[in-house]
Amino acid sequence: MSPLESGLLCGILIGNAHFGGDGRQAQITLKLHVRHEPLMRWILECVPGGRLYGPYFHGERRYFQLMYRGAALRETLVPLLDHAPWAKIDPHSYERYRAMKERYALGPGERSA
Repeated sequence: MSPLESGLLCGILIGNAHFGGDGRQAQITLKLHVRHEPLMRWILECVPGGRLYGPYFHGERRYFQLMYRGAALRETLVPLLDHAPWAKIDPHSYERYRAMKERYALGPGERSA
């Protein structure tokens, strides 16, 4: 992945993803409107190992859901996100990410400035 692609991916996840889990394993979930299907497929190309679900149609909501768990999360997304200067950019979403990592023992991920 190029630096531009890494930055774009980090920005999309920081601004739109949910950082949590199902009680047994950590997961990063990204839900975007169906018009963003090419973007979701690009993310899957950049970071294989995720699962794309949908399209879903609930009332007026139309979206795809992209989920990362397991090795793709631990070995690709966590190291990528750990290197972003995220805590200063968006403390709220960074705290959700940090809490996910702590709860699921994914390592401290603190970046020295």
